[in-house]
Amino acid sequence: MALLESTLAPMGAPCPDFTLPGVDGRSWSRADFQAPALLVVVMCNHCPYVQAVDGRINTLAVELAGRCDVVGINPNDADTYREDNFEAMRTRAQAQGFAFPYLWDASQEVARSLGAVCTPDFFLYDQERRLRYRGRLDDNWKHPEAVVRRELHDAVLALNAGQRPAEPQRPSMGCSIKWRL
Repeated sequence: MALLESTLAPMGAPCPDFTLPGVDGRSWSRADFQAPALLVVVMCNHCPYVQAVDGRINTLAVELAGRCDVVGINPNDADTYREDNFEAMRTRAQAQGFAFPYLWDASQEVARSLGAVCTPDFFLYDQERRLRYRGRLDDNWKHPEAVVRRELHDAVLALNAGQRPAEPQRPSMGCSIKWRL
């Protein structure tokens, strides 16, 4: 697995509009998310970096319900990585008890328009759906018991308080997105 770091996109970039199928059987669009903040997580099933933090993403979604909507989007090429296909996504979401919609970006257009690089890759948008945080989840992806700074959580709280998230924003890291050739 190639380890990559996310690139820090320009703050203020708009959240791309999207309509994607969810593992819950419905279609989701950006307009379906009405909380004051929106967290878009580019993720997949097979990446060990995602597997290490998806429980923490789920906890974040539960803790911040009503203040921040969370949505997971999987853009990986399922022809090459069968464990990332739609049915496997449904199975993983059920097994993990995801408290957020998990969507399939089969065309990879949404991931490309976000500027996503790796899984997981985090994009936090404010009420106007402008990018305000593009960094990592916390300061220890591998050992949740050793986490000291919950950077993404704190960024949401800052947005909810009408403030800018703290700097510096350190990039997320994970597996490369499996782009179609």
